[in-house]
Amino acid sequence: MANISDDLALPTALAEVAEVGFEWEWDEETGEAGGCDFEPYDQFEAPDRTAWWFRLWTGNQEVDGREFRFFGTTGAGDYTGFWLVRPDAAITDQPVVYIGSEGGRGVIARDLGDLLWLFAAGLGPAEAFMDPDFPAQPNEAFRIIAERHAPGRRRSPAQIVAAARADFPHFSDLIDTMCR
Repeated sequence: MANISDDLALPTALAEVAEVGFEWEWDEETGEAGGCDFEPYDQFEAPDRTAWWFRLWTGNQEVDGREFRFFGTTGAGDYTGFWLVRPDAAITDQPVVYIGSEGGRGVIARDLGDLLWLFAAGLGPAEAFMDPDFPAQPNEAFRIIAERHAPGRRRSPAQIVAAARADFPHFSDLIDTMCR
């Protein structure tokens, strides 16, 4: 595998998602949110930026988050990115993780194809992590992207998240070992 940490360009499908973007709104009258609070980056987060916040988040100056490539965040400061755990696999074949600002974390998709189908179902990373059965409004633009880049892989969000968690059950334990 090439040294992917040197390249900040997003994979094509993720760049297409970033171009479409997510809508999120807060209804002052009802106190309810609508849409997905997720802001994809135009490129992967630079490794020095990841190291800075990852050290703060873990309380550990010896870690730098190099095993991750983050590509988006929420307004609350939650991060989403690839976990580079599969040796010799392309970045698009790496699992996708969610790291919340309040300590929540988990694997939400086995790869980019699964993530695209979560987006098509109307879920952002935080929604998929917290409640993959949430009755979201499907997103037609993301469905088209998912069909183009991950054809025939459509499953329910609950199935996608359950499969990812089953494949990588020790992700939270790994993070625990990094925290001080």
